[in-house]
Amino acid sequence: MLIKVKVKPNAKKEEIKKIEENYYEVRTTAIPEKGRANKRVIEIISKHLKIPKSRIKIVKGETSREKLIEIDD
Repeated sequence: MLIKVKVKPNAKKEEIKKIEENYYEVRTTAIPEKGRANKRVIEIISKHLKIPKSRIKIVKGETSREKLIEIDD
């Protein structure tokens, strides 16, 4: 399954909001340096969808705020 994620790093609080069926907005307090925000986004999605972090990977958009994330079934 592929989902699109719009990331808002360096936010005041962490939250995830479902915009459409496969489109989410994730706010994280992590700063976008050395992959910290990406790592935190994966943790937030993992907790929200109740799946292990190992099943989630960023396919496209490592350095962008718009990311394409693959979730293994």
